[in-house]
Amino acid sequence: MSLTRAELAALIDHTLLRPGATTVQIEALCEEARVHGFASVCVHPSRVRHALICLEGQVRICTVIGFPCGANVSAIKASEACLAVADGADELDVVIALGALKDGDRDAVLRDLMTVVAVSEGRVVKAILETALLTDEEIDLACAIAVDAGVQFVKTSTGFGPGGATPEAVARMRRAVGPRVGVKASGGISDAATARTMLAAGADRLGTSNSLAILDGWDALQQIQ
Repeated sequence: MSLTRAELAALIDHTLLRPGATTVQIEALCEEARVHGFASVCVHPSRVRHALICLEGQVRICTVIGFPCGANVSAIKASEACLAVADGADELDVVIALGALKDGDRDAVLRDLMTVVAVSEGRVVKAILETALLTDEEIDLACAIAVDAGVQFVKTSTGFGPGGATPEAVARMRRAVGPRVGVKASGGISDAATARTMLAAGADRLGTSNSLAILDGWDALQQIQ
């Protein structure tokens, strides 16, 4: 894969979702995103407004909705999304209603996602599937529901579940959604080799808190290809 360092950076959501992340750390995240040209910073909703001040429109702001369990009632997810949009979020990563999906309740999962899409005011919405909890058939179903709900991406994982992204899950999601919906690999992507594997499997966005290490390793990885 012959992406330059800058091209790779433009595919990365530079992420800091640790519960104890401080204001100083959020500010450092934003500065790193500005310097390296990451696709976005991904922060908790309570940090969106400060990220907006730090970034001054130079980098997109992503936040998480119904995170990390997806078990909030739909009205809460919609309210959280509305507030995030008002605070300046450009992208919304929403955890699907996992319990309803496991129940096989397609309509409930669809309605839940559509409440967030409806209030997103045209923002990018990414449906987080938490693939480590799902069977192959449930991944296919979740992807089909997400496409019907009108999201722009499906995303593997929260990073707080029992497992992160795998190339098998990414490839399956890519087949399920086709070329018109993006696939974001997230969770456990800590080095350049793993990043390359996820991209080769079909991801077109990566979510990681190890962005700088991945960029540093990318140059060396390209040299030994």
